[in-house]
Amino acid sequence: MKKFYRTVVTMAATLLVALDTTAAANDFFPFCIDWHDAKKRSFEEQAQMLKELGYAGVGHIWLDKVAERLKTLDESGLRLFQITMVVELATNKPAYDPRFKEVLALVKGRHVQFDLLVNGMKPSDPSVDPHAVAILREMSDLARESGAQLLLYPHQGSWVERIEDSIRVAEKVDRSNVGVMFNLCHWLRVDKSRDYRPLLKQALPRLWAVSINGADEFDAQPGWDHYIQPLDKGSFDVAAFLQTLRDLGYRGPIGLQCYGIGGDTRDHLDRSMNAWRKLTKSAKENEPKP
Repeated sequence: MKKFYRTVVTMAATLLVALDTTAAANDFFPFCIDWHDAKKRSFEEQAQMLKELGYAGVGHIWLDKVAERLKTLDESGLRLFQITMVVELATNKPAYDPRFKEVLALVKGRHVQFDLLVNGMKPSDPSVDPHAVAILREMSDLARESGAQLLLYPHQGSWVERIEDSIRVAEKVDRSNVGVMFNLCHWLRVDKSRDYRPLLKQALPRLWAVSINGADEFDAQPGWDHYIQPLDKGSFDVAAFLQTLRDLGYRGPIGLQCYGIGGDTRDHLDRSMNAWRKLTKSAKENEPKP
């Protein structure tokens, strides 16, 4: 009975996401666009640029200046899709930034997703699950009234390092506002199989966001230069990856990972948007005719 109830709750949460009329299917937005921009654009300048290039909004990193970000996005008619923050499992540190409560109030009703980098313990160690679950349930309770979602974000070197970790922990947390995000660059870095379909299928009941970018399929000396590139670069078949998502029925937002890409941000965002339009146009043309 308990397993049946958990399944019903998860299916209901997934349905609510699908019925969220504030987001079109597969809205496309970039994140990590601030740190390596040679032009050092302000939030207002970033919003104007994103609007001109055709992006639906942006992802914000950490809990600083969220009010300013929201103001500039609202003025440009754009959406704040995600906020990335850290959850700390080490017992000698606060579990999460106390500003989390304040930021939840700021984003109430905006359907923002919080991407949680869960750090402080050996990667993928399941013995830490009970401690992590208690923290995440506390955060889930805080986030409920705001309508925000908490996504376990697999990150190379973090305790939640693999999508399998995200799925395992989210199922144990067992809350309707706690899901997972699949991050292409981190998956390429930690998983050498390159067989993503079964992982995406396993994650699907709680898969509420996906990130992509241009990437080479393998790097003999793993780093980020080959695993995070503009969307028009790299040997990894992003089109096949996106087709798999469509085949599985994923209709959630897709983030563009931009960490570490230098130069003028407008240049690589423009190139990635052009690549995205070609990918989506090709997908529509190849859809089976009724």
